[in-house]
Amino acid sequence: MRLEGKVALITGAAAGVEGELMGFGGASARLFTQEGAKVVLTDIKVEEGEKTAAQIRETGGDAVFVRLNVTQEQDWVNAIQTAVSTYGKLDILVNNAGTGARFNVEDTTEELWDSQMDVHAKGTFLGTKLAIPEMRQQGGGSIVNISSIYGIIGSPTSTAYHAAKGAIRLFTKSAAIQYARENIRVNSVHPGYAHTPLTDRGYEDPERLQWSIDRTPIGRVGNAYDIAYGILYLASDESSFVTGSELVIDGGMTAQ
Repeated sequence: MRLEGKVALITGAAAGVEGELMGFGGASARLFTQEGAKVVLTDIKVEEGEKTAAQIRETGGDAVFVRLNVTQEQDWVNAIQTAVSTYGKLDILVNNAGTGARFNVEDTTEELWDSQMDVHAKGTFLGTKLAIPEMRQQGGGSIVNISSIYGIIGSPTSTAYHAAKGAIRLFTKSAAIQYARENIRVNSVHPGYAHTPLTDRGYEDPERLQWSIDRTPIGRVGNAYDIAYGILYLASDESSFVTGSELVIDGGMTAQ
């Protein structure tokens, strides 16, 4: 019961249906409830999110689903109010919602650039900004921002994605320094190549999947739970001396 008594809000958490390919948020929601937390799952995919929350409740967990577009401030206000009105407080925020965009510099449109920055950078900013006052009332909290190894290194494509994930990385450090004295910890997680709903379509191409495997020293791509266990650690009090840090979970890819 590593999160006993905690209340968490997780974005991009719809993909947590048992027996289906899970995302980082859905797997985290399941782990969090198994470890004693009460969880508010959020996403723009309402049907899938409701199904995930219902399955968690059926197995004894405590979870509700709220529709949240992370680029809309009022959606954030509503989601956080739901957490507080339902469970009385907010201890943990996981900014996980994200999208992909595999285009080089010249092929990246202004619209695509703005979309990537909105979902990743703006979404993380809004969630952090609005969660802090609630955490302050509890005497502290933990914010976990999901970046990527592509927020640390470059690649042949994904220009806007790199920029947006890099923004999360440095925003995390800035927020961590600003609120460390209030016991509000802010850390980032940097997944490597992983098989999730976001990458599933691309990994249907055997060559692309093999390209990722070949670049990962451990010899496979990751899965949602590989990342979720790292998120769990940062959300828990076990990491009480950890803030402004980058947790890289990538099978050794960036160690090369």
